[in-house]
Amino acid sequence: MHQFIVSHRPSPTKTAPPAGMAPETKGLEPEDDGPRLRRRMDGQAAPIVLPAVACRIVRQLVLEMTAMASDRPLWRRDSRRSTCHVRQIAMYVCHVVLRLSQADIGVAFGRDRTTVGHACNRVEDRRDDVAFDAFVSAVERVVLSVFGPAGIGSHE
Repeated sequence: MHQFIVSHRPSPTKTAPPAGMAPETKGLEPEDDGPRLRRRMDGQAAPIVLPAVACRIVRQLVLEMTAMASDRPLWRRDSRRSTCHVRQIAMYVCHVVLRLSQADIGVAFGRDRTTVGHACNRVEDRRDDVAFDAFVSAVERVVLSVFGPAGIGSHE
């Protein structure tokens, strides 16, 4: 099973090559020998996933799980509402399970961090419903199984 580690630091910018490098190798980093890897807690290497990519993966997982759990198609008249619910659940799961900051989630979804906070509050309020709570718990388990409990959080 593949598990990914979400990076919480902005990706480093390319710097000028050292003085001893040939001109045709400009833009290449001498230590860049393939995809960047970080060690998981179990000692195996795992690819680093940027927060924006992780949010897209979570959103797609929520969308697919919503489509499977729903008895009606998502493209009905209320598609705008269902799209908002999917996005709110995805934002909540990114914040709670992946421990991404609300600012990073907002950037990934093209929204403000206050919108992410509102989404988290809405989902938290809706978890009083037993069926909705079971659905969100299932989404959390799936996301946790994809990304792993690798201590990827930026806030504790």
